[in-house]
Amino acid sequence: MNKRQKGAQKERQVCAYLLSEGVEILERNFRSKQGEIDVIGRDGDYLVFFEVKYRSSRNKGSAAEAVGYAKQERICRVADYYRVRQGCLEDTPIRFDVVALDGEKLTWIRNAFCYVGR
Repeated sequence: MNKRQKGAQKERQVCAYLLSEGVEILERNFRSKQGEIDVIGRDGDYLVFFEVKYRSSRNKGSAAEAVGYAKQERICRVADYYRVRQGCLEDTPIRFDVVALDGEKLTWIRNAFCYVGR
């Protein structure tokens, strides 16, 4: 299994987990010129943008550590585009979460980072 196939498998695993936790999945692998958001969902009143990160081992750090500031900026730009495209109201509550998979250990980090706007 190559990296892309492994990543797709892990994203399916995360989506199944999120569904079991009551999250409504709205989009997977939403792409724009600015980048991609792995999963977009609704958790209660929140529109949530999920970044899924997987590390088979901690040799290069944890999965969550891989979501640095540049990645956060990119996710926020794509989220802005998504919200405009979907006609989301300005007062729609949003959240940026990370679902980290370190080996088989899954950790859902709610409010993993704040909006990084221009």
